[in-house]
Amino acid sequence: MREFTARFATAEEIENWDKHVTANPNGGNMLQSAAYATVKNGSGWKVRFLVLEGGETASYNLVLEKSFPVLGRLWYLIKGPDLAAVQDLKGALEACAAFVRSRKLNVFTIKIEPDIVDSAEAQAELAETGLIKAPNIQSNDSTALLDISGPEEAVFKAISSRARNAIRRAEREGCEVVRREHGLETYRDLYDLMADTVKAKGSMPLRSYGYYAAFWEEFCTRGQGNFFFAYEDGKPSVGAFVINYGSKATYKDGGSLQNRKQYGDSHLVQWAAIRRMQELGCTEYDFCGTPPAARLKDKTHNLYGMGMFKTSFAKTVTDFVGCQDYVLVPWKHRLWVKGAERVFRRMETARTGQQFY
Repeated sequence: MREFTARFATAEEIENWDKHVTANPNGGNMLQSAAYATVKNGSGWKVRFLVLEGGETASYNLVLEKSFPVLGRLWYLIKGPDLAAVQDLKGALEACAAFVRSRKLNVFTIKIEPDIVDSAEAQAELAETGLIKAPNIQSNDSTALLDISGPEEAVFKAISSRARNAIRRAEREGCEVVRREHGLETYRDLYDLMADTVKAKGSMPLRSYGYYAAFWEEFCTRGQGNFFFAYEDGKPSVGAFVINYGSKATYKDGGSLQNRKQYGDSHLVQWAAIRRMQELGCTEYDFCGTPPAARLKDKTHNLYGMGMFKTSFAKTVTDFVGCQDYVLVPWKHRLWVKGAERVFRRMETARTGQQFY
């Protein structure tokens, strides 16, 4: 087992946070970014910048911290820790535990969410580390990943014939995709399309317009956010927001009008986004959320429609191990899972109108 130490990042490291995160063993994640840290800081969470070091390996991870009466503090390593191998988890988490105890930070549970592909070997390592499975939080704990490292023609051939045919037909029938600059009009147009989709399909909860506007603004002002729109009868009909973060592209938000006349416009929007992400140097495109592989064709799953669309590009689903709890104070964790979390989530939503996590 590799031994690790944990510490908070220096001011210089925080100033150059994205440079460090994208150099992580697995290239980091846009939810560990400086932009996301700014979005979450002050929204009920305190942001911490954590560095794990083991030998010549360093991993920079965003920690969201929240305090509760009686229980103390919860740490949420969102999409982390980013490690070279699942075998490093035990050492990294033991270093985290030693660090919070030495600093008397009163953390009762460390919630992690590493991008480690689920497998029998991974599950054995999780059990060895003493982790307890928790409900997943982020939508892309099961997702469709497309390798876009090759030439455009090779990537196009790799997607399904259904997606290729949809793209070609949309192009033949004159559909065009427009890249738009960030700003309030763009934000409102995409949010309205997202709201229309949620109203019709109810597939995902929708946060407030203010949350999305702040989220998009933070990524765009750092050159990491991109908007793509298709139009029908002069009005936006399909919209997508895609993040370029290091070598990874993420289709974060999207929506469309229902009962459109154009065929293939949503596929064409994604293809335009993929090509742009290649231009920006990305080698992987994350469609950000599908049903688990075992339920991909289950029509009762709330993400069934999204899963069918996204796997017309990336033909398989990647399941990560998802959210896990590393328990530091067992009796407090028992209170948390037996009802405290549910109560605090309800109180937070009632007070702020926002989602807890």
